[in-house]
Amino acid sequence: MTASASHRASLDLTHVIYDASSDTSFVLALLTLSPILLMPAYAVLAVHTRELTIINMWAGQLLSEVLNLVLKHVFKQERPVDSHLHLNGYGFPSSHSQYMGYFSAFLICHVYFRHRFASTGTIVLDQLFRIVVYLGLAAWCAVVAYSRLSLLYHTPHQVKWGLGIGMALGVSHYVCTELLPARFPNSMFGRIRFAIVNHPISVWLQLRDGWAVWADAGREAEWKQWRTAWLKQHARLAGNKTT
Repeated sequence: MTASASHRASLDLTHVIYDASSDTSFVLALLTLSPILLMPAYAVLAVHTRELTIINMWAGQLLSEVLNLVLKHVFKQERPVDSHLHLNGYGFPSSHSQYMGYFSAFLICHVYFRHRFASTGTIVLDQLFRIVVYLGLAAWCAVVAYSRLSLLYHTPHQVKWGLGIGMALGVSHYVCTELLPARFPNSMFGRIRFAIVNHPISVWLQLRDGWAVWADAGREAEWKQWRTAWLKQHARLAGNKTT
């Protein structure tokens, strides 16, 4: 074995070991990768929408990852001794569980406190849809956390703490950077948010705080504007064909 080969290691970030004889294990292996796949989604949404809330959520997610790395090197707790996976890095707290704990907690808070979906015209259906969203986010978080146990990457203790830290960070980050500025715009948190949105660099980048103006961040207003322009264009093209 050459010297360079002896220093090679597996990139555990995307390398998932599962029980090939179990379909359930295969599905869990796919789901356990979902936190990694969310990072490109953050980037696309941030660039496309320029929404401060999305950028803020992404920043908090990165902060959570840094905190997880620090905690792992502080506690230096090994992964399950009976897993036989020979994984790199420490296991406490579970980074995937912490990731999904933050993600689900932040989004649930945002949907509950600020975001309003387009109405179906029936209060019961509107509330039912919101409940489905809450349950979907919670279930996604729970399944990813369970996958870390089932695939023998973490102990229950490591997963529970990962979830708890992530949820606590998600709620606290949302309250301090989103809820308080919206409810108390003259507070320190509100003034900081206003300064960020009104900064020349933010203006140059065309960042916006859509939920400060519209309950759905302007999605319906943008759709109506597109619909009006599209109908006018269609009518104009139809008129040109008849002449």
